[in-house]
Amino acid sequence: MTTHAPLYKLLRPELLRTLMERTGTGAAVSVRELAAQAGVPRSTIGALLTGAQRAVQENAAHSIAAVLGVDVLVLFAPVGRSVTLTAVPDKDTA
Repeated sequence: MTTHAPLYKLLRPELLRTLMERTGTGAAVSVRELAAQAGVPRSTIGALLTGAQRAVQENAAHSIAAVLGVDVLVLFAPVGRSVTLTAVPDKDTA
């Protein structure tokens, strides 16, 4: 059985573009620079910006976020992750 790396979906392409214009250091980063620093193909960054690609593997998501100086969850959401919410008890039953 093969296991695939978890995917992370880009929340909004325009947020990625905005963060590229002003990274955590205050400097702008180009598609080419972001790709090189994050260790992902330039075409991946371009496709994320245009919406042609909506998700990347977990390691790529973390690398992109790190270069931009933000937490990965600012830009991406894990795909296929189930979240169980615990119900808050009523005041009357507590």
